Amino acid sequence: MIKTEQLTKRYQNHLAVADLCLDVRAGEIYGFLGPNGAGKTTTIHMLLGLIRPTSGRLLVFGEEIGPGDFAFKQQIGVVAEEPAESSQMSGWELVRFFARLYGVERPGPRMEELFHELDLWEVRHGLARDYSRGMRQKLSLIRALVHRPRLLILDEPVSGLDPHGIRQVRAIIDAYQQSGGTVFISSHILSEIEHSANRIGILHGGRLLVEDTMEGLRGRLARQQRLTIEVEQVTPALVERIASQPYVVQVQQEGRQLALVLISQEDVRARLSRVISDAGGLILKMQGEEMSLEEAFVTITSQDALALAGHTGAP
Repeated sequence: MIKTEQLTKRYQNHLAVADLCLDVRAGEIYGFLGPNGAGKTTTIHMLLGLIRPTSGRLLVFGEEIGPGDFAFKQQIGVVAEEPAESSQMSGWELVRFFARLYGVERPGPRMEELFHELDLWEVRHGLARDYSRGMRQKLSLIRALVHRPRLLILDEPVSGLDPHGIRQVRAIIDAYQQSGGTVFISSHILSEIEHSANRIGILHGGRLLVEDTMEGLRGRLARQQRLTIEVEQVTPALVERIASQPYVVQVQQEGRQLALVLISQEDVRARLSRVISDAGGLILKMQGEEMSLEEAFVTITSQDALALAGHTGAP
């Protein structure tokens, strides 16, 4: 459904997206994850033909997208991160207008179904610009689904929604996939998509760190542990020695305490104790704990060169 080959976008001295290779398959929910500023929205704008890539190839529905291509957009539904509506139309009129642009001959039954599912039926004749942010987000989803697209592209789809609204949106996305649709969800919050994504790509600094199934990603992230060590005296040489170990991802000092993030498939505490002892340190306390999937994801995406895809733990 979506395939990119070495897709790159550069703005003068800023490299927004670098050599991106994505492969989104038909009928799956693909989670596109990364911190704010990672290049997710720039990628979506290139997918939609809103901006031109600096280099690389981009294929949607198996066809390469070039300047002036618009026909493919009729088969795509889009929900932007920041829903904005300033027209004088009601919510109902706005969706009907877009349905006609998409060539839907009798949009009424489909519109009624979607307005009911997202609790906007009672306010359908109110001005869209007067809707709350969460209501506008729901209206954007209705507009994106009214023509039954083959591909749904969502940028932070639950932003601004309350817990009930989030559940409604997730249910509609799941139902859309079950009917044969393909979903591409961009988000910076892992918990938003981990319940439903079949595969996930993690973007950081404009580069794809890893593309894997949710189960595979869990296996990679589960190797991360957090360890707190209190030593008699902390010296720069000791911190440097600890940080140089291949299984140590991060070291933070606060007084006599060192907060470590480790990545390893085995218990390395004994090995780490020897490292500290050989460096002349005296351990007063050592305490470890498992990291949640969300914490591990945030830690990894904050480590620019610790390519999750290439790190296999301690040798």
